[in-house]
Formats: sequence, structure tokens, C-alpha cells
Amino acid sequence: MTPERLARLRALRHALHQIPEVSGAEEKTAAMVADYLRHFEPDQLLTGLGGHGVAAVFDGISDGPTVLIRCELDGLPIEELSDQPYRSTHQGRGHLCGHDGHMTMVAALAEDLSASRPAKGRVVLLFQPAEETGKGAAAVIGDPAFQQVAPDYAFSLHNLPGLPVGQVGLCAGSANCASRGMRIRLTGKTSHAAAPQDGVSPAGAIAQLLPGLADLGSGAELGPEFALVTLTHARLGEAAFGIAPGYGEVWATLRTVTDARMEQLIAAATAHVEQACAAEGLTFSIEFDDVFDACTNHPEAVAVLRAAAAAAGCPAQVRDDPQRWSEDFGQFGKQAKAAMFWLGSGVDQPQLHNPDYDFPDAAIPAGAGIFLQTVRNLLG
Repeated sequence: MTPERLARLRALRHALHQIPEVSGAEEKTAAMVADYLRHFEPDQLLTGLGGHGVAAVFDGISDGPTVLIRCELDGLPIEELSDQPYRSTHQGRGHLCGHDGHMTMVAALAEDLSASRPAKGRVVLLFQPAEETGKGAAAVIGDPAFQQVAPDYAFSLHNLPGLPVGQVGLCAGSANCASRGMRIRLTGKTSHAAAPQDGVSPAGAIAQLLPGLADLGSGAELGPEFALVTLTHARLGEAAFGIAPGYGEVWATLRTVTDARMEQLIAAATAHVEQACAAEGLTFSIEFDDVFDACTNHPEAVAVLRAAAAAAGCPAQVRDDPQRWSEDFGQFGKQAKAAMFWLGSGVDQPQLHNPDYDFPDAAIPAGAGIFLQTVRNLLG
């Protein structure tokens, strides 16, 4: 990659970095991406996929498989702490997970594919909305327009702080944990604080649920039986001294390596809620949000990425343990041979979702190069 080309890509990332938009609201980001891609004259440019998704399609010279390269459009509802001239201009929002860098690396492929179409098949460069909420991949896949370009292979990456810039990690099987948010609503009956016996308070049930749910999954070795329950929020009644509460909420995030283990954890957590509420005379409801299925790399797709990384001069370090955090890229693996790799973003880099995180421009050539080599190895 020439210095001039890297400078253009750096400028694109900085422009994207300035306009972070949260999941489902990526209108300006999608428009900027679509305008950039038009310069490279894809054979198709699909917009509005699953919300604000954008896909550039580059057809090969002859028939062959469809290869999807995916990145994410959305930022985070976190105020950025930065003195960079390209810092976020959207108050309370920031590209603090590196999606601006991911978009830039995938956009780099458009230039390469425009200059030299693949020998066979086709390449779909997907800029996916709403990854952070776990809703975007399923929405894109369910969009009728996406069925025109449904892939045989799907590849993605995520940058990884703590790994040297440009170094590659790759999981042979499980890549990201399954997770979901569990919202428990407890309903009893309010009463005067002077006569709590005349009401039905959720206090006792919450006192049981907080330690009880945590005990269902305390985390441990990242194997098939791994389970982690993280208590994230609790509420009891109103902020008043004169009212004995009649309503409460408990929020928790459930996390497992496999989808089968997640079903077991959901059943155990639900049973615990039922028991606690029955003992206290409460009614309850349970809702799930931010639902992420497990992300598992396909063996053939892993082999493709290993070969591409080696050819690009970034040999992959294969690891057995998945990341604890979740990714909705696993949805593509339900219908295609899919794999995600980790790209180092610096040993001393702030962690993902930290307010001072900033994707390193120095990682752009490695990510773009591995993606391009992946395409060339499969399609020529």
C-alpha cells in the first residue's frame, strides 16, 4: 500500500470517526460510505439493507461462489475523550469500538476490485447496521434484497487491543460467546411505609435474585460449560420514604460459549425467578434484549483465513479460547462458511468501548491486505 493510498484511507476513517451514529440510526454514515463506493463503480450498490446497510457487489468474469466481506456501520452512545482534530462531532456518541477502521479496511477492497475484478464468482462488501445491539445481521439477512447476494463464504474481523498492531489471532472453533440481556419485572402491591404488611413488596425477591442469579454463572474456563451472569441494574420502588414498594426490576446479562448452554442458563434463571416470586406472592415478566447467538468459525473458512494471513505477511496465531464479548456475525455462519479473525490494534491501546479508544490507522494495511488475499485465494 503506497503512502498516498494510505493517506486517502486515513482521511476516510477520520471523516467516519467524526460522525458516529448509534445502532439503527446510521443514516449519515451509510450515505458517506455509499458515496465513497460509487467512485469505484460496483456492479451493484444496494442500500437500505436491514435498515441502513450498504453492499457493493463486484462480479467476477465467470461463475463461482459468492464471498461476503463484512464490517459494521454503528458507533456507541458514549462520550469520546479525545483531543484529536477528527474527534466525534456528535455529542454523547463515539466510534469507540473501531468500526470506523473496519469500514475503512473493507472500503479499501472496493478500489482493488474495481481495478481488477475477480476471475470468478462475486464479492459482496457489506457495511452492516446495528451490530452493537445484535439486531443488524439478522435484519440484513432477512431483507429480500440481500437474498440476491446471499454468500457461500463470509468473513469479518474485529480489532483487538492488547495484541500488537497488525498481528493476527484466529479461533479454530468458537470465536465469540453467546449473550443476551435478561430484564425481570416484579409486580406486587404498594402500601404506606407505616403499614408494609398491607402491601406486597418485591424487596425479598430481589434480595434472593441478586446473589442467586450471579451464582448460576460465575465464569470460569471458556469451555462448553462456561456460564457467566453479570448483574447490570436493579430497581426497587420509587425514591420515597413514605411508600413501601410494589414494583421492582432486575437486569442481568447472560453469557455462554455455546447456544445450547445458553438455553440451559435461561431455563435455570427463569426457574429461579419463578421460585423467588412464588415465595413472595409476586407476579413477574421476563424479557430478553441485545440477543447474540454464539459465533463459531467454520473449519474451511478458518483455513482460508490462515492462508490469506500468511500470504499477506501476517501469519495467524491460532487460539482455542473465544472472546467473552459477543458479535452478531455468527448469524452469517448459519447459512455460509464463515469465520472472523482478530487484528491487533496495539499492546497499550485502550480497551474497546473505553472513552479514549481510537482505532490505529497503522492497522489499515494489514486488515485490507488479508481481506484482499482472502478474495484472491478463493476467486482469483
